[in-house]
Amino acid sequence: MTDQPRFRRAPRPQDALPGAASAAAEAVGVRLNKRLADLGLCSRREADEWIERGWVRVNGQIAPMGLKVGPQDQVSVDRQADAAQAQRVTILLHKPMGYVSGQAEDGHQPAVTLINSRSHWRGDASRTRFAPTQLRGLAPAGRLDIDSVGLLVLTQDGRVARQLIGEDSQVDKEYLVRVAYGEVQQNVQAAFPVAQLARLRHGLALDGQALKPAQVDWQNPEQLRFVLHEGKKRQIRRMCEAVGLTVTGLKRIRIGRITLGQLPAGQWRYLGAQERF
Repeated sequence: MTDQPRFRRAPRPQDALPGAASAAAEAVGVRLNKRLADLGLCSRREADEWIERGWVRVNGQIAPMGLKVGPQDQVSVDRQADAAQAQRVTILLHKPMGYVSGQAEDGHQPAVTLINSRSHWRGDASRTRFAPTQLRGLAPAGRLDIDSVGLLVLTQDGRVARQLIGEDSQVDKEYLVRVAYGEVQQNVQAAFPVAQLARLRHGLALDGQALKPAQVDWQNPEQLRFVLHEGKKRQIRRMCEAVGLTVTGLKRIRIGRITLGQLPAGQWRYLGAQERF
């Protein structure tokens, strides 16, 4: 049996996933890091690391930083890049109230401080063991504000971040939202106008831009279920304010195919090798 070649050939631009560079842009050449990211192989930052380490070749030659490539150029990637990428972890955290998603602000701790061996959920089916090196470059792929709870993704993998928060992301997110309507806190559904529910589904704008259609239905008389296909800052709270509702509780329970499930508040688990958003 022959050994596997050290370099693997990257797909051509026309074989890229949705969101790849247009043929017109490719015709005049795009930066190599963008080509690799558009093909779904890595993030631009990871591509720069690969290029810097000499792990990317164009037409058989080690590629320099900043190189532009066209559709006729053959790009190949050293399998060491695959090995390095396989070590990157993605973590699913049940964020409790009082933690911010990103950098510390106003004295509040970032959610990443909850990631340690003590808070690793015992029900995690993954065989991955926690190591402090997994905190290096671990960043939230999306956000939950300080008053919201539920599923938060933190990842070292640029591919995951691009899939969840990239401009062309198609991953939807599901929330349970407890609301009040003026003084009404019980049986809000009966008091809330049906026409306003229709506006929540489609017809609102934030920051001067129309929102994409959303799925909004009553989960129970005091709680709405939202499914969004975008993620503007404090979007659900601002949508509710626009129709006279006050959010009294917000919990994210699903991102794409990944659900919060039985993960306890303040604990985390690894994204499994076979799990996909």
